[in-house]
Amino acid sequence: MTTTTTFALIRHGQTDWNAAARIQGATDIPLNDVGRVQAADAVAPLKRYDWDFIVSSPLSRAAETADLIGEQLGLDTVRRIPGLIERNYGPAEGLSAGAELDALRFPGGFHGAETEAAVAARGVHALRQLAEQHPGARIIVVAHGTLIRLSLAHALDARIGSIRNATLNLVHHHHAHSDGATAWQLDVLNGEQLVSV
Repeated sequence: MTTTTTFALIRHGQTDWNAAARIQGATDIPLNDVGRVQAADAVAPLKRYDWDFIVSSPLSRAAETADLIGEQLGLDTVRRIPGLIERNYGPAEGLSAGAELDALRFPGGFHGAETEAAVAARGVHALRQLAEQHPGARIIVVAHGTLIRLSLAHALDARIGSIRNATLNLVHHHHAHSDGATAWQLDVLNGEQLVSV
């Protein structure tokens, strides 16, 4: 027997740092007015499905996006999950393109930043825990672009491009009870239906 848990992975709405192309990471920057509109716009695609509950990163931009979506769908945000926090970019946070950022850059990352592998492992672990705790549930997860991208890439063993603000990414976690095997299936990426990845 196989149990399928479905996740809507939603990146938070825009912030002023997003608009200015500054690296945000784990810095707690709130939504701006554009981001609040984006959160409201995220509701229509979600209404095509039934959802059991919403969880989010504890950072305010994700938490407010989740609360705005939940209000429209009549769902409470049940938990803020620390494992869903955005990648910590260390001293690169707050910087935009330029010499100061270039000085921190090396192939595959930034000096003092959390590694991509660590972010992916943390994100996939948080999703697996949700699937284990709520088998067969349909869960909206509001988190962050890099965390979602790296988690999907790791889970699917596929290259995933940038995740846009407040768009639907629909992924299924299949758990086979007979042998404990798990598989991931991505159906929608950045609001676009996929045939396969």
